[in-house]
Amino acid sequence: MTAATPEKQRPSLWQRAAQALGHVPSQCLICRSWPSDWICSPCAQVCWQPGLRRCSRCALPLPASTEVCAGCLRDTPLLQRCHAAVDYSPPWDGMVLRLKFHQQLAWANRMAQLLLRTPGVMASLQQASVILPVPLSAGRMRERGYNQALLLAKALCRQAPTGLRLAVVQPHYLQRLVDTPAQAGLDRAARLRNLRHAFALRPGLQAQDLGACPLLVDDVMTTGATLGAVAQLLQTRGAPAVQALVFARTPAPGQ
Repeated sequence: MTAATPEKQRPSLWQRAAQALGHVPSQCLICRSWPSDWICSPCAQVCWQPGLRRCSRCALPLPASTEVCAGCLRDTPLLQRCHAAVDYSPPWDGMVLRLKFHQQLAWANRMAQLLLRTPGVMASLQQASVILPVPLSAGRMRERGYNQALLLAKALCRQAPTGLRLAVVQPHYLQRLVDTPAQAGLDRAARLRNLRHAFALRPGLQAQDLGACPLLVDDVMTTGATLGAVAQLLQTRGAPAVQALVFARTPAPGQ
């Protein structure tokens, strides 16, 4: 006897209104002041560091004098560039969880706002030949009802400066063939084993459809295994330079 598929929770009227408006007054996510924007100005100044130097290949925080971390110098990653707006830590992890698991879809707009103000992000958007949100498996998509990476990619393009020529978001170019076991708590090697043969390109897709510089978009980068697996797939199909944008980057142990 197979277990029934969990029924997808319908968003409330308030959630649907917040998704549509995206700017309704609310409590500050951090200090809970009311009424406030989603993060009040004093908290934003304390908690968000848009000028924080990060590794250009994996987005880990770096000392001010270097551009690439020791790990990426030792083992060259498949991503040509990767940018992150914040670390995956409080209060930003709460924002991701609200979007990902609680159907509070308006948070994708907030994430896009911070990403667009992050150094290097606009350049990657302008260089992109196609914008590819990291896909969910069919089963996970049925369960959740939406792909948070696609919401973030669309919000980035929607909120980018007027007149900027951007590539098209293509949500169906990439396919996730299997619903991999939960990745939380696994090291990079275990995640790579989980992701072996997990992704494919849409049948019939040609190298010219991908162009020279596909841009991947995802909500969180933990070890880089998922983005690396997709980048490797794209490179085998003729894309020489793959870049990525993520809202949050999990810090390395001890950071």
